[in-house]
Amino acid sequence: MLAVRQPSPLLVLTGSLLGISMAAPLIRVSDAHPIAIAAWRLAFSLIPIAFIGWRSGSFGAYRTLDRRLILASISAGVLLALHFWSWNASLRYTSVAASVTLVNLQPVIIALFSVRFLGEKPSPRQWIGILLAMAGAIGVAWVDAPVGGGAAGVRANGNALLGDALAVVGAFTAAGYYLLGRSVRQVLDTWGYVLLAYGAALITLLLLSVPAGAALWPQPPQEIAIFVGLAVGPMLLGHTGMNWALGRLPAYIVNLTVLGEPIGATLLAAALPFIGEVPSVGTLLCGAVVLAGVVIAARR
Repeated sequence: MLAVRQPSPLLVLTGSLLGISMAAPLIRVSDAHPIAIAAWRLAFSLIPIAFIGWRSGSFGAYRTLDRRLILASISAGVLLALHFWSWNASLRYTSVAASVTLVNLQPVIIALFSVRFLGEKPSPRQWIGILLAMAGAIGVAWVDAPVGGGAAGVRANGNALLGDALAVVGAFTAAGYYLLGRSVRQVLDTWGYVLLAYGAALITLLLLSVPAGAALWPQPPQEIAIFVGLAVGPMLLGHTGMNWALGRLPAYIVNLTVLGEPIGATLLAAALPFIGEVPSVGTLLCGAVVLAGVVIAARR
């Protein structure tokens, strides 16, 4: 029997970057409640995941999985739900470029906690790459020019500051999600893990929708189309691809992929006429710094 050749982690992470870059523009054009957006995104993505996991026999591993790993998978799902809620909400108040750069403070958080909890210490060169990438990401948010404002306008506007704060909350919850995923993925395969994590995230969002007053149904056809797009691109190609890579690379390396998201999301937001958020020259220059940092940190 011929062995199936595994894809390159770099190739998978490239596809994941393209997938997650679609998230912010799609969420920006949605009129649904942030919790509803996240819940539908997960619900649509779980359909093919359940089918693939069943056909591949991945779910058989649940019989031998200890309680600690099941709890870690469910906890990762809860953090993912909180990440989606806070980040989706941030896009209602601040610009796409500011939101996606602030939420991507995650790699520094992950690098610090990886040392303590996973024993995965970045090398000096990788620390330089992380710091360079984060400096570029912060620079993108600083020079970002939202509608009618500028970097100063973002900080003078109370709503924009709320959006920035929600994006930072999204960074911390995403960091916890990836750290827990890294520990579970050493034992459980991709499909078995993501079914547990995404399922727990969906249940969490359904529970949160009641006190939040989030209307889940009915949804107009254009919203359903947005939800399907979020499931196929950011969820299946993006998050699931990164969860696959977590079984082969340290958490802080996988998570550095998201630092390219501000570039892709900002360019998409500028190109789409119904969004039309054109980035400044400073945004593009700082974006180049982000990519340079990613290359330095991820290179073996």
